Amino acid sequence: MDMAIHFKELDNKLYGFVEGEIDTYTASRLREGLEAVKITEGLEMVLDLSKVNYMDSTGLGVFVAFYKRTLRENGKVKLVGLSNRLQRLFEITGLSDLMDIETVKKVESRK
Repeated sequence: MDMAIHFKELDNKLYGFVEGEIDTYTASRLREGLEAVKITEGLEMVLDLSKVNYMDSTGLGVFVAFYKRTLRENGKVKLVGLSNRLQRLFEITGLSDLMDIETVKKVESRK
């Protein structure tokens, strides 16, 4: 199991790209990567999870801690690119009601 995170600044926003599996074994690397982010007032952070293929409750905890820290420092963080499985995980835990998560709207086919 492997996980990677890298950052890129573009248009006054900081983008974080997370890849792989986030579980008990890899969450510490994710936590370290997010803790290294210097949060300043007004920072807008976008975390792209489109390449995350698995996440357990340990990963959820890391994102919640980062989200809380960002809010305390008057920054903003948005999660984007969640698979249906990840979206469901945030929904059943109630975190989708608290966190800024961009969901992809599914278009129903008309017959």
